[in-house]
Amino acid sequence: MKQVHHIQYGETTIEYELYFAQRKTLVIEVHSDLKITVKAPIGTVLEYINAFVKKHTRWILKKQRAFKTCDPKQPPKQYVNGERHYYLGCQYCLKVIVGEKKSVTLKGDDLWVTVNNPQDTAIVKKQLDNWYRNQAKQVFTEQLTVCHRQVSYLGIDLPVLHIRKMKKRWGSCSQTGKILLNTSLIKAPITNIDYVITHELCHLKVFNHCRAFYDLLSLVMPDWETRKARLNRLNILDE
Repeated sequence: MKQVHHIQYGETTIEYELYFAQRKTLVIEVHSDLKITVKAPIGTVLEYINAFVKKHTRWILKKQRAFKTCDPKQPPKQYVNGERHYYLGCQYCLKVIVGEKKSVTLKGDDLWVTVNNPQDTAIVKKQLDNWYRNQAKQVFTEQLTVCHRQVSYLGIDLPVLHIRKMKKRWGSCSQTGKILLNTSLIKAPITNIDYVITHELCHLKVFNHCRAFYDLLSLVMPDWETRKARLNRLNILDE
């Protein structure tokens, strides 16, 4: 249940929505609609929370100004020459090439997509989506092995991996030992891919988002909150 609170910073009034949750640290989030939310561990006193928000007021106002001057939402992809597309955290310039043999190739800073009809952007999109999915299968499988090695001492078995396009989630897991990862995660840096995989691996030990889960995640990946924030800033979830 949310609470609405205010603090005064000079002549500026900062309004924020406060949520208490099973977590270890305080976190402030500034959203594209300029709203501010604060998530705090259950039992944290309000005076401490207000002091924390006031300490970060300059950062809050800077984020709000940034949202006012630019639209964080990415326009829909058109799949035409010159468009920028992410892969493993880097942006590449799309080059649509005419050819009978369909292919996708990274060449320097360019992402070459060869199709027999470049004007048919649906074909370009399908070719690129297939390439992303194939890359995701390879990279996710490799990183699952790497991440599992870090948690295997906890008695977590190597799960079955599934990959699927999702609009609102990076990943999920089932109590039967299956992990599902979003194909779009292949657009993020390896460090962020590892965060999502490790997050889901920890759920195989503690299924819910309770204090025990975040304690476990912090144990095996102390910088998980930084990795999560960087992943969200990429703004590639619904591309």
